[in-house]
Amino acid sequence: METKAKPDILKHELVPEHEIISKKDADEVLNKYNITKGQLPKIFSTDPVVKMIKAETGDILKITRNSKTAGKSIFYRVVVAQV
Repeated sequence: METKAKPDILKHELVPEHEIISKKDADEVLNKYNITKGQLPKIFSTDPVVKMIKAETGDILKITRNSKTAGKSIFYRVVVAQV
C-alpha cells in the first residue's frame, strides 16, 4: 500500500501565519492588553496547524493575517487541550 504525502497546509493561501511566541513576548502581550492567559481566545491542541508547528498546551500563538482589504491583522491565541 502506497502512502500519499500530506499537503503542507501552512503554505495554503488561506491559512494565516502562526508562530509560537517566547515567554518574554507572551508576558509583554499580556501586560500590553492587561489580560491573563485565560482571557485570550483559545485554539485546540488538535488543530492541524498547532500540530504542524508543534505547539503545546499553554503556548501562545501569534497569528498574522494579511488581507487585501483590511491590511495586516495580528491575533493571539492560547493552545488548550480538547476535552
